[in-house]
Amino acid sequence: MSGRILVINPNSTQAVTDGLADALSAFQVAGGPAVDCVTLAEGPPGIESQQHVDGVVLPLCAMIEREPADAYVIACYSDPGLHAARETTDKPVLGISECGLLTACTLGERFGVVSILATSIPRHLRAVRQMGLWDRLAGDRALGLGVVELADRTRVFSRMTEIGRHLVEQDGADVLVLGCAGMAYLREDLQNAVGVPVVDPAQAAVTMALGRVLLNRASQSASHARRASAE
Repeated sequence: MSGRILVINPNSTQAVTDGLADALSAFQVAGGPAVDCVTLAEGPPGIESQQHVDGVVLPLCAMIEREPADAYVIACYSDPGLHAARETTDKPVLGISECGLLTACTLGERFGVVSILATSIPRHLRAVRQMGLWDRLAGDRALGLGVVELADRTRVFSRMTEIGRHLVEQDGADVLVLGCAGMAYLREDLQNAVGVPVVDPAQAAVTMALGRVLLNRASQSASHARRASAE
């Protein structure tokens, strides 16, 4: 089997895309779909407001139209343009927030979200309510750092550990979700520090994308086999 899963970073910070590529390198398996991480050049340096979310929808959909793939992953925790993108193509389109939260529900009873900025939290809470997961949310706490500041590993990890422990010890979370694609490189370190499962939403989304591609290929093979036997 071959093919392609296109992971789109809708902000223009190449370091975030590079971090995604590193975090998703384990999904590059022999004979499987290529996992290609690309940057949306038209995007802002970070998706940090509703205006940013709304502003990338059209260029994001345009990229999906011109870039052929077996599945697409929108690698921003605000899932910008998710529903519009699903109208743009008949291929699977997955948002990392949706996939990260659903994965968290398979690993624990109540999840906590580690956000970047306090202004991000209202968007996250809307998404949780819309997905019907409000009763599973333990809390959502912010690092107080913007996307472009996430490259400072020492500073980010110190703050992330503090926030993660608050979510576990004070809010009652038994699983954490990283609320930004730029945090992927610290998932394992944070999990070791707080002692509960930590979900990187981009990894969760690519896992689901692989499953959708495999299921589609299996269905096609079964259909071909039925037609061949009928002949």
